Amino acid sequence: MDDFGEDIGRNIVDASIKVHTVLGPGLLENAYETCMVHELSKRQIEIRRQVPLSVEYDGVAIDLGYRLDLLVANSVVIELKAVEKLLPLHLSQVLTYLKLGNYRLGFLLNFNVRHMREGIKRVVL
Repeated sequence: MDDFGEDIGRNIVDASIKVHTVLGPGLLENAYETCMVHELSKRQIEIRRQVPLSVEYDGVAIDLGYRLDLLVANSVVIELKAVEKLLPLHLSQVLTYLKLGNYRLGFLLNFNVRHMREGIKRVVL
């Protein structure tokens, strides 16, 4: 991963810790998503939310309603959760999004934890 990707990754981790410190656990994913967008935007990092992701099958792009929670700098996928425990299915979801979108780096962030460091999973394809 290049320096740019590492810098973006550090900012994502730092922003998630800041958002969690202020809000704590127990809110819906949408609250964390909105605050992550605000926090990363303050850092002048390009961020888009609910980005459509199509599935290519037999040479045809098919819109099946998949959406990336957040796409940072057109290169890093963030999947947000507010669940009691991350499951293997959540990791599979991020890996699939990375493959479908041809991205290399993703983060699975679970905000329903006591300390945010317990809810951060960096995923590299």
